[in-house]
Amino acid sequence: MRWGVEQRLEFIEFRLFWEGSINRADIKECFGVSIPQASKDLTLYQERAPGNIDYDNRSKRYVAADKFVLRFLDPDPYFYLAQLRSVAEGTMPAHDSWIATLPSADIALTPKRDIEIEVLRRVLDAVRESASVDIFYQSMNRSRPDPIWRRITPHAFGYDGFRWHTRAYCHLEYRFKDFLLPRILEVGGKETPGATGEQDWHWNNYFDVIVGPHPDLTESQKKVVAKDYGFDHGNGILSVRYAMLFYVLKRLGLLGDATKQSARTQHVVTINRKETEAALEKAELQL
Repeated sequence: MRWGVEQRLEFIEFRLFWEGSINRADIKECFGVSIPQASKDLTLYQERAPGNIDYDNRSKRYVAADKFVLRFLDPDPYFYLAQLRSVAEGTMPAHDSWIATLPSADIALTPKRDIEIEVLRRVLDAVRESASVDIFYQSMNRSRPDPIWRRITPHAFGYDGFRWHTRAYCHLEYRFKDFLLPRILEVGGKETPGATGEQDWHWNNYFDVIVGPHPDLTESQKKVVAKDYGFDHGNGILSVRYAMLFYVLKRLGLLGDATKQSARTQHVVTINRKETEAALEKAELQL
Protein backbone atom coordinates (compact mmCIF):
# COMPACT_ATOMS: atom_id res chain seq x y z
CA MET A 1 0.00 0.00 0.00
CA ARG A 2 1.33 3.43 -0.92
CA TRP A 3 2.37 5.69 1.95
CA GLY A 4 -0.13 8.45 1.05
CA VAL A 5 -3.05 6.02 1.02
CA GLU A 6 -1.95 4.42 4.28
CA GLN A 7 -1.69 7.84 5.92
CA ARG A 8 -5.21 8.75 4.85
CA LEU A 9 -6.54 5.47 6.26
CA GLU A 10 -4.82 6.30 9.55
CA PHE A 11 -6.42 9.75 9.43
CA ILE A 12 -9.87 8.20 8.90
CA GLU A 13 -9.36 5.98 11.91
CA PHE A 14 -7.96 8.88 13.96
CA ARG A 15 -11.13 10.89 13.40
CA LEU A 16 -13.36 7.89 14.09
CA PHE A 17 -11.50 6.99 17.29
CA TRP A 18 -11.13 10.46 18.80
CA GLU A 19 -14.19 12.23 17.40
CA GLY A 20 -16.56 9.48 16.37
CA SER A 21 -17.22 10.57 12.78
CA ILE A 22 -15.75 11.68 9.46
CA ASN A 23 -16.87 12.69 5.97
CA ARG A 24 -15.29 13.08 2.55
CA ALA A 25 -14.72 16.83 2.99
CA ASP A 26 -12.52 16.15 6.05
CA ILE A 27 -10.15 14.04 3.95
CA LYS A 28 -10.21 16.55 1.09
CA GLU A 29 -9.36 19.49 3.37
CA CYS A 30 -6.57 17.72 5.24
CA PHE A 31 -4.79 16.09 2.29
CA GLY A 32 -5.84 18.23 -0.68
CA VAL A 33 -7.27 15.26 -2.59
CA SER A 34 -10.41 15.34 -4.73
CA ILE A 35 -13.83 14.34 -3.43
CA PRO A 36 -13.82 11.21 -5.67
CA GLN A 37 -10.45 10.21 -4.16
CA ALA A 38 -11.80 10.80 -0.64
CA SER A 39 -14.75 8.54 -1.51
CA LYS A 40 -12.32 5.85 -2.69
CA ASP A 41 -10.40 6.16 0.58
CA LEU A 42 -13.57 5.65 2.62
CA THR A 43 -14.55 2.69 0.47
CA LEU A 44 -11.08 1.18 0.90
CA TYR A 45 -11.30 1.73 4.65
CA GLN A 46 -14.63 -0.11 4.75
CA GLU A 47 -13.06 -2.99 2.81
CA ARG A 48 -10.04 -3.21 5.07
CA ALA A 49 -11.96 -2.64 8.32
CA PRO A 50 -15.40 -4.17 7.72
CA GLY A 51 -18.04 -3.30 10.28
CA ASN A 52 -16.10 -0.35 11.67
CA ILE A 53 -18.26 2.47 10.27
CA ASP A 54 -21.89 3.21 9.55
CA TYR A 55 -23.37 6.03 7.47
CA ASP A 56 -25.61 8.44 9.39
CA ASN A 57 -28.16 9.84 6.92
CA ARG A 58 -29.20 12.62 9.27
CA SER A 59 -25.72 14.11 9.76
CA LYS A 60 -24.48 12.85 6.38
CA ARG A 61 -21.33 11.58 8.03
CA TYR A 62 -19.65 8.25 8.55
CA VAL A 63 -19.73 7.34 12.25
CA ALA A 64 -17.85 4.77 14.31
CA ALA A 65 -19.88 1.59 14.69
CA ASP A 66 -20.66 0.14 18.10
CA LYS A 67 -18.18 -2.68 17.47
CA PHE A 68 -15.43 -0.36 16.20
CA VAL A 69 -12.01 -2.06 16.23
CA LEU A 70 -8.70 -0.30 15.53
CA ARG A 71 -6.99 -1.61 12.38
CA PHE A 72 -4.58 1.10 11.22
CA LEU A 73 -3.97 3.34 14.21
CA ASP A 74 -2.03 2.78 17.41
CA PRO A 75 -3.68 5.54 19.44
CA ASP A 76 -1.34 7.61 21.57
CA PRO A 77 -2.70 10.25 23.95
CA TYR A 78 0.56 12.18 23.62
CA PHE A 79 0.18 12.40 19.84
CA TYR A 80 -3.26 13.93 20.30
CA LEU A 81 -2.15 16.27 23.08
CA ALA A 82 1.01 17.26 21.16
CA GLN A 83 -1.18 18.50 18.32
CA LEU A 84 -3.47 20.30 20.77
CA ARG A 85 -0.44 21.91 22.40
CA SER A 86 1.06 22.97 19.06
CA VAL A 87 -2.18 24.68 18.04
CA ALA A 88 -2.54 26.35 21.46
CA GLU A 89 1.06 27.62 21.29
CA GLY A 90 0.58 28.88 17.75
CA THR A 91 3.32 26.70 16.26
CA MET A 92 0.79 24.75 14.15
CA PRO A 93 -2.18 26.20 12.27
CA ALA A 94 -5.48 24.62 13.34
CA HIS A 95 -6.12 23.41 9.77
CA ASP A 96 -2.89 21.39 9.80
CA SER A 97 -4.00 19.42 12.85
CA TRP A 98 -5.82 16.10 12.51
CA ILE A 99 -8.19 17.27 15.25
CA ALA A 100 -11.48 18.50 13.77
CA THR A 101 -13.11 19.94 16.87
CA LEU A 102 -10.37 21.53 18.94
CA PRO A 103 -11.30 21.74 22.63
CA SER A 104 -10.56 25.01 24.39
CA ALA A 105 -6.97 24.80 25.64
CA ASP A 106 -4.24 27.08 26.95
CA ILE A 107 -0.56 26.62 27.69
CA ALA A 108 1.58 27.89 30.57
CA LEU A 109 3.73 29.88 28.19
CA THR A 110 7.32 30.91 28.64
CA PRO A 111 8.86 33.81 26.71
CA LYS A 112 9.65 32.70 23.17
CA ARG A 113 13.40 32.35 22.66
CA ASP A 114 14.53 34.15 19.56
CA ILE A 115 16.49 31.79 17.31
CA GLU A 116 17.73 33.18 14.02
CA ILE A 117 16.75 30.92 11.12
CA GLU A 118 20.11 31.37 9.41
CA VAL A 119 21.95 30.48 12.61
CA LEU A 120 20.01 27.23 12.91
CA ARG A 121 20.54 26.40 9.23
CA ARG A 122 24.29 26.96 9.42
CA VAL A 123 24.68 24.94 12.63
CA LEU A 124 22.58 22.11 11.17
CA ASP A 125 24.79 22.18 8.09
CA ALA A 126 27.90 21.85 10.25
CA VAL A 127 26.36 18.91 12.13
CA ARG A 128 25.45 17.13 8.89
CA GLU A 129 28.92 17.64 7.41
CA SER A 130 30.76 16.91 10.69
CA ALA A 131 32.52 20.27 10.33
CA SER A 132 33.59 22.96 12.75
CA VAL A 133 32.14 26.45 12.47
CA ASP A 134 32.91 29.91 13.81
CA ILE A 135 30.18 31.46 15.97
CA PHE A 136 29.86 34.94 17.46
CA TYR A 137 28.62 33.93 20.92
CA GLN A 138 27.39 35.86 23.94
CA SER A 139 28.44 33.93 27.02
CA MET A 140 27.15 34.62 30.54
CA ASN A 141 30.65 33.97 31.87
CA ARG A 142 31.97 36.88 33.94
CA SER A 143 35.33 36.65 32.19
CA ARG A 144 33.61 37.19 28.81
CA PRO A 145 31.09 40.00 29.30
CA ASP A 146 30.98 40.76 25.58
CA PRO A 147 30.33 38.41 22.65
CA ILE A 148 33.38 36.87 21.03
CA TRP A 149 34.13 34.75 17.97
CA ARG A 150 34.88 31.15 18.88
CA ARG A 151 35.04 27.88 16.98
CA ILE A 152 32.89 24.87 17.78
CA THR A 153 32.29 21.43 16.27
CA PRO A 154 28.57 20.76 16.84
CA HIS A 155 27.26 17.21 16.74
CA ALA A 156 23.82 17.19 18.42
CA PHE A 157 20.97 19.27 19.84
CA GLY A 158 19.37 19.35 23.26
CA TYR A 159 16.17 20.83 24.69
CA ASP A 160 15.70 21.45 28.40
CA GLY A 161 11.97 22.14 28.19
CA PHE A 162 12.52 25.87 27.67
CA ARG A 163 15.55 26.40 25.44
CA TRP A 164 17.36 24.66 22.58
CA HIS A 165 21.12 24.29 22.55
CA THR A 166 23.69 22.63 20.33
CA ARG A 167 26.07 20.14 21.88
CA ALA A 168 29.52 20.86 20.53
CA TYR A 169 33.26 20.56 21.04
CA CYS A 170 34.63 23.95 22.02
CA HIS A 171 37.95 24.75 20.33
CA LEU A 172 38.53 27.53 22.87
CA GLU A 173 38.24 25.43 26.03
CA TYR A 174 39.07 22.05 24.45
CA ARG A 175 36.01 20.28 25.82
CA PHE A 176 32.41 19.50 24.95
CA LYS A 177 29.86 22.13 26.00
CA ASP A 178 26.31 23.30 25.38
CA PHE A 179 25.80 26.47 23.32
CA LEU A 180 22.36 28.08 23.48
CA LEU A 181 21.05 28.81 20.00
CA PRO A 182 19.57 32.24 20.88
CA ARG A 183 23.01 33.36 22.11
CA ILE A 184 24.68 32.58 18.77
CA LEU A 185 24.56 36.01 17.15
CA GLU A 186 26.37 35.19 13.91
CA VAL A 187 27.83 32.15 12.18
CA GLY A 188 31.04 32.24 10.17
CA GLY A 189 32.79 29.78 7.92
CA LYS A 190 33.26 26.03 8.24
CA GLU A 191 36.57 24.31 8.77
CA THR A 192 37.90 20.89 9.68
CA PRO A 193 36.35 19.44 12.83
CA GLY A 194 37.79 19.11 16.29
CA ALA A 195 36.70 16.22 18.49
CA THR A 196 33.66 14.41 17.09
CA GLY A 197 30.42 13.34 18.74
CA GLU A 198 31.70 9.80 19.19
CA GLN A 199 34.27 11.24 21.62
CA ASP A 200 31.66 13.07 23.72
CA TRP A 201 31.49 10.70 26.71
CA HIS A 202 28.83 12.72 28.53
CA TRP A 203 26.54 12.62 25.49
CA ASN A 204 26.99 8.94 24.72
CA ASN A 205 26.67 7.55 28.24
CA TYR A 206 23.64 7.38 30.50
CA PHE A 207 22.86 7.43 34.20
CA ASP A 208 19.76 5.88 35.75
CA VAL A 209 17.91 8.27 38.06
CA ILE A 210 15.53 6.38 40.33
CA VAL A 211 12.51 8.56 41.05
CA GLY A 212 9.60 7.86 43.37
CA PRO A 213 6.69 9.55 45.15
CA HIS A 214 7.45 11.96 47.99
CA PRO A 215 7.57 10.01 51.28
CA ASP A 216 5.18 12.46 52.99
CA LEU A 217 2.33 11.63 50.61
CA THR A 218 -0.44 9.27 51.71
CA GLU A 219 -0.50 5.76 50.25
CA SER A 220 -3.33 6.64 47.86
CA GLN A 221 -1.51 9.82 46.81
CA LYS A 222 1.67 7.81 46.20
CA LYS A 223 -0.28 5.40 44.00
CA VAL A 224 -1.72 8.19 41.85
CA VAL A 225 1.70 9.88 41.53
CA ALA A 226 3.20 6.55 40.44
CA LYS A 227 0.40 6.21 37.89
CA ASP A 228 0.83 9.82 36.75
CA TYR A 229 4.56 9.33 36.11
CA GLY A 230 4.22 5.80 34.74
CA PHE A 231 6.23 4.22 37.57
CA ASP A 232 6.28 0.45 38.02
CA HIS A 233 6.21 -0.92 41.56
CA GLY A 234 6.01 2.58 43.02
CA ASN A 235 9.27 3.93 41.55
CA GLY A 236 10.51 4.76 38.07
CA ILE A 237 13.89 4.73 36.36
CA LEU A 238 14.85 7.61 34.07
CA SER A 239 17.79 6.73 31.86
CA VAL A 240 19.37 10.13 31.18
CA ARG A 241 22.43 11.21 29.20
CA TYR A 242 25.04 12.68 31.53
CA ALA A 243 25.00 15.77 29.28
CA MET A 244 21.26 16.23 29.96
CA LEU A 245 21.20 15.19 33.62
CA PHE A 246 21.28 18.70 35.08
CA TYR A 247 18.41 19.85 32.86
CA VAL A 248 16.23 16.82 33.66
CA LEU A 249 16.71 17.16 37.41
CA LYS A 250 16.12 20.91 37.30
CA ARG A 251 12.86 20.49 35.40
CA LEU A 252 11.62 17.85 37.85
CA GLY A 253 12.59 19.97 40.87
CA LEU A 254 15.23 17.45 41.94
CA LEU A 255 18.40 19.54 42.02
CA GLY A 256 18.09 19.92 45.78
CA ASP A 257 16.93 17.45 48.43
CA ALA A 258 13.32 17.09 47.33
CA THR A 259 12.36 15.27 50.55
CA LYS A 260 12.81 18.59 52.40
CA GLN A 261 10.30 20.31 50.16
CA SER A 262 6.54 20.25 50.66
CA ALA A 263 4.92 17.11 49.26
CA ARG A 264 1.99 19.31 48.30
CA THR A 265 4.02 20.98 45.53
CA GLN A 266 6.95 18.56 45.03
CA HIS A 267 5.42 15.18 44.33
CA VAL A 268 8.54 13.17 43.41
CA VAL A 269 11.95 12.66 44.98
CA THR A 270 15.24 11.08 43.91
CA ILE A 271 15.57 7.65 45.51
CA ASN A 272 19.27 7.22 44.64
CA ARG A 273 20.24 10.76 45.58
CA LYS A 274 23.86 10.04 46.58
CA GLU A 275 24.54 8.27 43.31
CA THR A 276 22.84 11.10 41.44
CA GLU A 277 25.06 13.67 43.18
CA ALA A 278 28.10 11.68 42.10
CA ALA A 279 26.77 11.48 38.55
CA LEU A 280 26.33 15.25 38.45
CA GLU A 281 29.91 15.70 39.62
CA LYS A 282 30.98 13.33 36.88
CA ALA A 283 29.03 15.48 34.44
CA GLU A 284 31.02 18.46 35.78
CA LEU A 285 27.92 19.98 37.38
CA GLN A 286 27.45 20.46 41.13
CA LEU A 287 24.21 20.36 43.12
